[in-house]
Amino acid sequence: MTRVLIIEDEKSFARLLQRSLEREEIRVELASTLDEGLAGAQSGGFDVVVADLYLGVRNALELIDRVRALNPYLPIIIMTAKHTTGTAIEATKHGAYDYFAKPDAFDFDDQSLSWPWVMELAEMIEKAAESKRLTARVRLPEDTATSEPGDRMIGRSRAMQDLFKAIGRAAATDVTVLIRGETGTGKELVARALYSHSARSGQPLIVVNCAALPENLLESEMFGHEQGAFTDARARRIGRFEQANHGTIFLDEIGDMSLPLQQKLLRVLQEKTIERVGGKETIPLDARVIAATHRNLEVAVQENQFRQDLYFRLNVALIQLPALRERPEDVPDLAWYFLQKHGAELGATSPIITPEAIALLQQQPWPGNVRQLRNVVRKALLLARGYAISPEVIREAYAPHSPAVDQTFAEYVSALLAQARNGELDHVQDTVSEMVERELYAQAIQRAGGDQSKAARWLGVSRPTMLDRLTKLGLRPVGS
Repeated sequence: MTRVLIIEDEKSFARLLQRSLEREEIRVELASTLDEGLAGAQSGGFDVVVADLYLGVRNALELIDRVRALNPYLPIIIMTAKHTTGTAIEATKHGAYDYFAKPDAFDFDDQSLSWPWVMELAEMIEKAAESKRLTARVRLPEDTATSEPGDRMIGRSRAMQDLFKAIGRAAATDVTVLIRGETGTGKELVARALYSHSARSGQPLIVVNCAALPENLLESEMFGHEQGAFTDARARRIGRFEQANHGTIFLDEIGDMSLPLQQKLLRVLQEKTIERVGGKETIPLDARVIAATHRNLEVAVQENQFRQDLYFRLNVALIQLPALRERPEDVPDLAWYFLQKHGAELGATSPIITPEAIALLQQQPWPGNVRQLRNVVRKALLLARGYAISPEVIREAYAPHSPAVDQTFAEYVSALLAQARNGELDHVQDTVSEMVERELYAQAIQRAGGDQSKAARWLGVSRPTMLDRLTKLGLRPVGS
């Protein structure tokens, strides 16, 4: 039986709760003061604590802070008769598992024990207890430290081991490197690794996002300008290439660069000199160039959107990043890394994720790759409020709600079609259809609270069809 400690100074209401919850097979012990409740909570043996927010002149938020400092996985549900937005926000901010509003009126008779609010509280308590039980069977990976500054490249798969070797080979030389991979695969991380392991690591690393700047500003940003070169050029500006002299310049999303600017970049690579916009001085340049793109440059060359000679100049050393769906065995390590990295900043000092939730993460197609996984983990941390992250939380966190996700999906489809055009992939329609179907059924069963009949009705399919699709997609609720 679930064991609950109720801290309530209104004794008649406390006894009503005790009788009500024990009818639901929940074992209840009572405390009437904050100190008594704190001693009981710290003694252990309880699955959930339910505390009135106002206990005389004291506030249960103090209880949350002190109990969670000792046992961060003991769920605390706060009750109050004062229905204010601020109270709910403060309780959640301090780490309460949930917030329960007392009924406005009730009778102290047996009939009141079956009122809907009793069922609501009992359900909330069982969910909180299940969250605590989940943490007891989750084993942390051996290496969850995040002391290393900045982001890390995580992965034990063969694809990532091959990537690390490629970085090592390229870092030992001074050649131009072209990094290719889908959006969100970590191209800038690879560029920074190449820089930090190169002989130029003591010199500047300058990053230019070619897709983030308008064409009329990009040339000035890259090469600098002289005073009076154009209307707003009130003073000389030193460009990014000059700033990177003797160091490294990373040109991200170079596939989005205009053809006229591509020609100027080609001249820089060939002649090792630059000229500022509006200037006549030829400035010698000694900078290593690393470029990256998510676009298929071979197709862009065929369509006259990218210069073939520049492509050959950039493609001296090629590093191809694997998509996350190609290395699902790395998803658990990545998820744990992001949990530890972002847990503290989001109020979860010792975050926990269940094996079932990890398995669900591994089943997703990840059109946004590692960046999308990182965002899903951050959202899951917020939704779980510092408690165990379950598959239900992951489904809610993964569900697309914004145009940004739609754009990521469009990029994913574009990448698949580019692979098909190059003969690297077959059955694009099947791939995309499975992804859409998986998302459709996952969201339906999640929003229906696991009710397969309800979800089937929404989708316009029979319940046997619903069950069959959930089973084939690996989306059946745990234990069903």
